[in-house]
Amino acid sequence: MEELLTWVAQRLVDEPDAVRVEAVESEDATVLRLHVAPGDVGKVIGRQGRLARALRTLVRAAGGRGGRRMVLEIVEEAGMDL
Repeated sequence: MEELLTWVAQRLVDEPDAVRVEAVESEDATVLRLHVAPGDVGKVIGRQGRLARALRTLVRAAGGRGGRRMVLEIVEEAGMDL
């Protein structure tokens, strides 16, 4: 799932090299943290959050197939130069 999310996000942003997906396991869910450059956060979220909602749906559906709850968090990568 991380590879698919990385691939999709890299096509949405201006700085594809800054895209990174980190999987964090917890008791009840797997949290996928999508790190993007500060200038690209809006592009990943989309108008009125439509892209973010679509990405979260994709992640949730993939988790359902594996029998594990998956959650997407969009994180602004700190320390990036614009």
